[in-house]
Amino acid sequence: MSQENKNDKSNLAIIALSVVLVVMSLTIYTISQSGLEQNTADTITMSGYAEEKVVPDTATLSIGVVVQADTAKDASDQNAAIMSAVVAELKALGLEDKEMQTSYVSVYPVYNYDKEQTITGYSASNSVQVTTTKIGNLSDIIDRSTAAGANQIGSISFSVSDDRQEQLREDLMKQAVDDASSKANGLANSLGLKVTGVQTASISDGNSRVYYTAAETAMDAAAGSVSTPIEPGESTVSMSVQVTYYIG
Repeated sequence: MSQENKNDKSNLAIIALSVVLVVMSLTIYTISQSGLEQNTADTITMSGYAEEKVVPDTATLSIGVVVQADTAKDASDQNAAIMSAVVAELKALGLEDKEMQTSYVSVYPVYNYDKEQTITGYSASNSVQVTTTKIGNLSDIIDRSTAAGANQIGSISFSVSDDRQEQLREDLMKQAVDDASSKANGLANSLGLKVTGVQTASISDGNSRVYYTAAETAMDAAAGSVSTPIEPGESTVSMSVQVTYYIG
């Protein structure tokens, strides 16, 4: 066989293979596009929402002592004595060690800048963060802490405990899914179709906290022997879902 014939046959084979590859590519593309159009045409996406207002069952607040003295040791010693008395009062109210955590300790010089920078004394600070579910004792916690010498009461934040959040999460998820399902079925029925299944689903949840600033009120209560009023209010726990349904 001549070299020319061999080349002609090779060229024909290459052309034939190219044609086959082109046909296969077109077929795959057509199938994929058809599937894409089918999936897009046969689904609807709906969002569902649910929320519940709950009375917070957990409170967090900061209780601190700030003392100034001529020396760093005196300031530190006085502060330690007062904070020990405050912690003793808190334990007498039924708070456990796990509900109290030291959050801040410092001793630093106090300067006078009238003519030149001079040290006039030292300030010692100590703060403990209290996290408790004994919300009914909050007034006593503040009043007895200030009576024992605490002079820094931080903002109180109210929230829903993790255990309660988990229970609410389960309830709200069902309500949100039911909400999305109801909307999807209503839309499908109006189009003369039916929901046949779920393609994808996602959720998002959150809760808002109620904040109450009690520093000034607590100091006044200690001075006037008036119980500090505390109102936890309500927290709103919510959840939303987004579901893509198959319809047919």
